[in-house]
Amino acid sequence: MYESILVTLDTTPTDRAIIEHIKPLAKLLDSKVALLHVADGWAARRFGPDAVSEEVEQDAAYLAKVRAEFEAEGIPARTELAYGEPAVEIVKWVERNRCDLVAMSTHGHTGLSDLVLGWTASRVQHEVSVPVLMLRAT
Repeated sequence: MYESILVTLDTTPTDRAIIEHIKPLAKLLDSKVALLHVADGWAARRFGPDAVSEEVEQDAAYLAKVRAEFEAEGIPARTELAYGEPAVEIVKWVERNRCDLVAMSTHGHTGLSDLVLGWTASRVQHEVSVPVLMLRAT
């Protein structure tokens, strides 16, 4: 059903919800997992893949750590670090790569903060042609 799952990560504690949800799902369905983080700091937005900053180094290390978690459980995983506006880059990734499901944690904000902080999840949900699993982090 889901041969390839894209898991978007924002390198915050909210990631744990989607990581822990996808691990058993990927094992059950024998899925491959792609872990994507979009670096969106000043250097990342300005220089893209040529950016050299502490943020980019920390993001790459974080992705490697999460990939190791999946691989330790026998789940094939790969990582990709993108640069720029998260919603735009996630949609581009889905358009360029084959995946059957996009999985992401949401922050569960309400009201005005939902309009601002829920932008990435909402935009991805409405702009991709594959199912999107959004799991509210608690």
